[in-house]
Amino acid sequence: MYIDLIVLIVLMVVVIMFFKRFSSFVFFIAIFDIFLRILTFIKNNIGLRDVAGLIDKYIPSGILGIIDHYTSGAFQTILSWAYVLIMTIFLFYICKIFFKKKKI
Repeated sequence: MYIDLIVLIVLMVVVIMFFKRFSSFVFFIAIFDIFLRILTFIKNNIGLRDVAGLIDKYIPSGILGIIDHYTSGAFQTILSWAYVLIMTIFLFYICKIFFKKKKI
């Protein structure tokens, strides 16, 4: 089913409509990917088979997992590199915030 792709696209549209800044879009992509990776970690390390099976069935491993599942070929490569670029920009924003932070 396309539910994970639909949820991702709807959330991206909502973020773009309400915040209208590129940095908000980058932070959303990073937060969404980190959330999916935390759920994947829980799936791999939880002792409950039912919960792990539910997470495995309905929740992708990350944004790259969604890209790999629904695309192929050159378009997949372009989207994967766009993801890497967005995560690099996210790292730049985080480092910028970290170094601007005043010392206590």
